[in-house]
Amino acid sequence: MFRRSDRPLGATILVLPDASLMSLAATLDPLRAANRVSGAECYRWRVVSVDGKPVATSCGLPVQVDGPFRPQEACDLLIVVAAFNVARHVAPAVLAAVRQGARRAALVGGVEAGSWVLARAGLLDQRQATTHWEDLEDFAARFPQVRAIPDRWVIDGAVFTTGGAAPTLDFMLALIRARQGFAAALNVASLYVYEEMRLPSDAQPLVSLGRAGRMESRVAHAIGIMEANLDSPLPIASIAAQVKCSSRTLEGLFRDIVQTSPAAYYQSLRLQAARRLITDTDLGMAEIAVRTGFASIASLSRAFRRRFGHPPTAARRGSKA
Repeated sequence: MFRRSDRPLGATILVLPDASLMSLAATLDPLRAANRVSGAECYRWRVVSVDGKPVATSCGLPVQVDGPFRPQEACDLLIVVAAFNVARHVAPAVLAAVRQGARRAALVGGVEAGSWVLARAGLLDQRQATTHWEDLEDFAARFPQVRAIPDRWVIDGAVFTTGGAAPTLDFMLALIRARQGFAAALNVASLYVYEEMRLPSDAQPLVSLGRAGRMESRVAHAIGIMEANLDSPLPIASIAAQVKCSSRTLEGLFRDIVQTSPAAYYQSLRLQAARRLITDTDLGMAEIAVRTGFASIASLSRAFRRRFGHPPTAARRGSKA
């Protein structure tokens, strides 16, 4: 699961009543965003409920689902999203269905109180796991056979657990990074103006300190310069001088951390910006080329086709469909 792959990953997301809307969004939306920034269907999903009816979340907003949970159907990733009143929502039949579904999934996850569901189903026995920090002590007392730890998210064998919405986003970014690369994960995080990409072993009740210190500072600075100069791309040598290193050093840092060259990453940023303008605005192609640093519509079209496999006009037609 956590390895480079272009094969679409299929996820089944089981939402229980009283689940947190934010935890559901942190589970689902990064998959949508990864498809968007890659221009390909890297992830497919079904959002389901126990009975196929809409689910009332903890804030009262109902969530429409794609149908009932069918545990006999295989999937790559089975995720249980829950928050409040878990005991009320997991009758023995539900736990049996989760156990059956787990046998047909490559990886099973519990988001927030989804950990309690997996523990009640016996799927966390003798495994490390986490849950929301408010409930961690109770969780450890209720399930002594589970090795409860206060990490943001935990993978133990074929099971993962997360401590809430933000740790779930961290987990999904880690999955995207492993499958599509660092640049894709960073692009997804940028869509949410999210600068954390925290480690799983970070304890949950920590004040957010941002990305500083978690990424090589020269790479972070260089990316910031690139983002500020999409319309008039700077030479890599100029960027290297601004971050106070040689072009060769910057090249090595990018290859080590971002798994691509500075020039390739810079062009990827510009093409992502171009794709957003193409699909989300009615700007003409000439204006989009100017705004994203391409000398002409033709040069934009050639680069766009190489990156996404189709011309800009096809992307615009697709966004109007």
